[in-house]
Amino acid sequence: MSSPRVRIAPSPTGPLHIGTARTALFNYLFARRNGGTFILRMEDTDAARSTIAFEADILDNLHWLGIGWDEGPDVAGGDDRGPFGPYRQMQRVERYAAAAADLLARDLAYPCYCTPQELDADRKTHEAAHEPPRYVGRCAALTPADRAEREGRGLKGALRFRVPAEKIRFDDLVRGEVEIDTANLGGDFVIVRSDGSPLYHFVVVVDDAAMEISHIVRGEDHLSNTPKHILLFRALGHAVPAFAHLPLILNPDRTKMSKRKSQTAIADYRAEGFLPEALVNYLSLLGWSTGTEEEILGIDELTRRFDLEHVQKGGAVFDRERLEWLNGQWIRRLDPEDLIERLLPFLEADLAAGRIDRLPTPEELRPLVSIIQERLPTLGSVGDLIGFLWVDRVDVDPAVLVPKRWDRATTLEGLRAARQVIADSVGPVTFEADELEPPMRALVEERGWKAGDLFMAIRVAVTGRTATPPLFDSLVALGRERVLARLDAGLDTLERSEVS
Repeated sequence: MSSPRVRIAPSPTGPLHIGTARTALFNYLFARRNGGTFILRMEDTDAARSTIAFEADILDNLHWLGIGWDEGPDVAGGDDRGPFGPYRQMQRVERYAAAAADLLARDLAYPCYCTPQELDADRKTHEAAHEPPRYVGRCAALTPADRAEREGRGLKGALRFRVPAEKIRFDDLVRGEVEIDTANLGGDFVIVRSDGSPLYHFVVVVDDAAMEISHIVRGEDHLSNTPKHILLFRALGHAVPAFAHLPLILNPDRTKMSKRKSQTAIADYRAEGFLPEALVNYLSLLGWSTGTEEEILGIDELTRRFDLEHVQKGGAVFDRERLEWLNGQWIRRLDPEDLIERLLPFLEADLAAGRIDRLPTPEELRPLVSIIQERLPTLGSVGDLIGFLWVDRVDVDPAVLVPKRWDRATTLEGLRAARQVIADSVGPVTFEADELEPPMRALVEERGWKAGDLFMAIRVAVTGRTATPPLFDSLVALGRERVLARLDAGLDTLERSEVS
């Protein structure tokens, strides 16, 4: 294979989402594996909805994922790099106008003066006949005099591309041979609106041809557009690229993933504390297989192994639980200092939101790494896991404080006894997990209690939560004096409550 040129062409009308990120990743891996060029091009002709903020989100989150490109804009609103610029469609409108004029001059396209009312009437006629909508060709055979007469009345024509009657065949690199009859394309289609603005199907082909794109790797939802694009490539006199259509990303119920029904923005996953390494790893497995049982793959390994031959045809189900599991695996692989550095922004966010009362230092976090690294599903869950260490006061719900198999009186007895054990038998110098646990288990044995009941009551009293890292590690992290103070506060809360 000669050096391929591939592209991703997002529209800055919304944030970078899972589907576009997966498509970008597959293009990136294909280019890197085959010594090719990966291009980023902004499809910003939707002026009403395109914003610099969305462009910035797309660029920033692709950089965050580690998906770099060889040509295109690096900074929102900034300059491009590469020999085929500009890489924003709104800066290429003269090229579209020239291509449209060429098609018009060769009668491969023609002006259409049909009014919205006429087109709506045609649509209703087809619906009544249970036929798919299609353009009836009302303006296809207008003479120069007919056109002049309409122009004289102030009508401005849209430009329609003449669709020949044939079957379009192409060898899709994922789906194999595909054949689509042009009779199913809805007739001659508009490539330039009456106001002069070009449409997607036209500009994407003009740009792909001008930028010498050799392979178009995109989502399955574009498969039905491919015959239109092939016809336009031919009409413009350009070689037709190879096509590879990736499977749709589906919700667990196998409906198409969309921003209306699902969390799709990469920025949202980033804000939750998913690692870029994990997201790239997971996205690579949404529709592609290594052919082995291996699942933990970094971007360098993916680059060495990726191929289009192992991209599946069927839809790829997005499994949030699997993503969290994979994210956890990548968290386990982090160097402790790297993990601390990545956790601090999330603790800063907890502080800003009032969920903790002070920000721990890296020195305070260092001894905690061993007890939290195996338990973090996301970086953002650090506050839920150990945020109790940095709050001044724990609010305890008396109903939660009483274990299910205990009543209020037994809980009071258990917490008082536990406090006595800690105060009498474990001093500040020897306040370690292996010194705490034996006397607590001896207490349980002596009173005939279940260890889980006493330990749960202690956990809730000192942390306010039913789930934490191992209890005795949590007590050590809090320190003897704070544990005793929180046990006192929990006892006071329960004594003043009416829990039965």
